[in-house]
Amino acid sequence: MPNRLAHETSPYLLQHADNPVDWWPWSGEAFEEARKRGVPVLLSIGYSSCHWCHVMAHESFEDPTTAGYLNEHFVSVKVDREERPDVDAVYMEAVQAATGQGGWPMTVFLTPDAEPFYFGTYFPPAPRHGMPSFRQVLQGVRQAWETRREEVTDVAGKIVRDLAQREIDYGGTQTPGEEELAQALLGLTREYDPQRGGFGGAPKFPPSMVIEFLLRHHARTGSEGALQMARDTCERMARGGIYDQLGGGFARYSVDRDWVVPHFEKMLYDNALLCRVYAHLWRATGSELARRVAVETADFMVRELRTEEGGFASALDADSDDGTGRHVEGAYYVWTPEQLRDVLGPEEAELAAQYFGVTEEGTFEHGSSVLQLPQQEGVFDAERIASVRRRLLGERAERPAPGRDDKVVAAWNGLAIAALAETGAYFDRPDLVEAAVAAADLLVRLHMDEHAGLSRTSKDGHAGANAGVLEDYADVAEGFLALASVTGEGVWLEFAGLLLDHVLTRFVDPESGSLYDTAADAEKLIRRPQDPTDNATPSGWTAAAGALLAYAAHTGSEAHRTAAERALGVVRALGPRVPRFIGWGLAVAEAALDGPREVAVVGSSLADEAAKTLHRTALLGAAPGAVVGEAVVAEVVEDVPGP
Repeated sequence: MPNRLAHETSPYLLQHADNPVDWWPWSGEAFEEARKRGVPVLLSIGYSSCHWCHVMAHESFEDPTTAGYLNEHFVSVKVDREERPDVDAVYMEAVQAATGQGGWPMTVFLTPDAEPFYFGTYFPPAPRHGMPSFRQVLQGVRQAWETRREEVTDVAGKIVRDLAQREIDYGGTQTPGEEELAQALLGLTREYDPQRGGFGGAPKFPPSMVIEFLLRHHARTGSEGALQMARDTCERMARGGIYDQLGGGFARYSVDRDWVVPHFEKMLYDNALLCRVYAHLWRATGSELARRVAVETADFMVRELRTEEGGFASALDADSDDGTGRHVEGAYYVWTPEQLRDVLGPEEAELAAQYFGVTEEGTFEHGSSVLQLPQQEGVFDAERIASVRRRLLGERAERPAPGRDDKVVAAWNGLAIAALAETGAYFDRPDLVEAAVAAADLLVRLHMDEHAGLSRTSKDGHAGANAGVLEDYADVAEGFLALASVTGEGVWLEFAGLLLDHVLTRFVDPESGSLYDTAADAEKLIRRPQDPTDNATPSGWTAAAGALLAYAAHTGSEAHRTAAERALGVVRALGPRVPRFIGWGLAVAEAALDGPREVAVVGSSLADEAAKTLHRTALLGAAPGAVVGEAVVAEVVEDVPGP
């Protein structure tokens, strides 16, 4: 019999609806049940495309014996972190504070008052590498709860008090200046990997937000060092296995320092952010590689993530059927020399193997290789390579495809709207702008309510019950502002203004100018989450600062600009110390420091000049002196060819 999760809309929760575990969704009723029975709560948090979430589900939550023990001694609550980022953030903070690390699946044991007292991530079904088995953990927690309950509740209360006392250095209300931004750049230079691109060691994540800062810093100051770090990192990623060399789009991260072997899940937010990064890199350098990757990534999002309703799905799984009924990570994407020969014949297979770095030894498991571009593209015949790509892509399409998480997340769709609108404008692709408009229409129709605010998710044309968090308001406003610039339609500016009104009244601390991740009237958790640092996406705090700043530039609103500048005080405090983790805030600070600037607008039509520069499309038809985006129109010149 299906459990309670069968009534949910989250694909992740539905994956567990047939577990023998008597799962509850996050709800007051679940904690009331724990109080009534006098048992602790197992909180398990993950997401649909998480490989280790699937592993733990197969090993433990599908096991009848383990499920029976859970059902007897615990109330088990399953949460989709993408649907409830507020719940995830609060308990991840506790996990990281207690253990020094975190990840998913996140496994937390709570009192019936939702206070945490024992933490972990993945637990194996049998003891392994010093880790206890999941059954051992369950038995230990049950024994502690039954024999030392007062001690357990005291520990839980202390953890909650300690979390409440953790403070963020707001940095005052003064925006970062030249000195802080220069210090941030120096800090990034120290952590930069000059041989491989990127920052730090393995695993390596695409540093999208940091690259935005580097590109903006270069644009403002002319720093060649900033541009080189951005350009070299983008080239390394684009030529590595983290980029899908056949179908476009990026995997979540690279397990090695060289960008060769990815963790194969593909997330909407990564691809939206990177699509925009490569488009901006093209704008700065004219790089053909950057242009190709930006367009291919945009096409990937539209082709593989667009839903029937016009929005964009959240993710593609890392795992897929390898043809034998087993779900294996990367099965859809990797190739052996033999597979190349079967599809292409011996001569073209040899060409493909050389071009894509496919070897007999392989770069992945069981002698398979992740496609990459180890050679310079110029030494190969372009037409033959294009033919090879088409044939391999056609053959790959016959393989069992990875599963897709079809829920539409407002924030990530906002990022996709901005990326598609700008990419469509830069490269004369009106179809991409149309896709951005369709997604924006869906958000307005299903997710937005002028009074109640924004719903975080929808699926199959139905809005979810979870309220939007700060990143939803900020990123959707960002997307609408990009559309306003590209299309010249004022309605998108109006919608952005409505969302930012909610930010100012429900998310901003009026005394400090800092921002909370949840609204003042949101569900009360053990702590109101608040985090200015980036994670996989820009922090809601600094994303809101960026949207407020852009809206002020569009409208001349001093109130919005003041709110943005007050919010950037935290970047002044953290930027010089941890620049890798506040890249979006640094990028916004660059825009604030740069200020409005005069530009000359040239071009005969939107369709023609959209391919040249977004500023032109944003400013076409504007009167001299008008403020649009972050630029002031100095002159409008018709029929003048531009670069």
